[in-house]
Amino acid sequence: MIARASSWVEPVHVDVVYALPGSQSVERVELPEAATVSDALAAVANLAPFSELDLAAMPIGVYGELVAADAPLRDGDRVEIYRPLVTDPKEARRRRAGGG
Repeated sequence: MIARASSWVEPVHVDVVYALPGSQSVERVELPEAATVSDALAAVANLAPFSELDLAAMPIGVYGELVAADAPLRDGDRVEIYRPLVTDPKEARRRRAGGG
């Protein structure tokens, strides 16, 4: 008897996250095994608040590390959509320290 590889592929479940100062939106999506970051973004593109964002222009990360749109995803990953910086972090530190 010859054992055959199953054609069944395990889906991956990832959370897509967008945080504002007072709130956080998290959407769990199920994707095919070979899914990429862009697949996860496409899965939430029609849901609020993600539908109000220009997802192609925003920095994206997985667990705090910037990644490209074609980065592969693994089950349990957290895809994070980052807001643009309003103030340069170095300048903000200088102001808090009283140097500017």
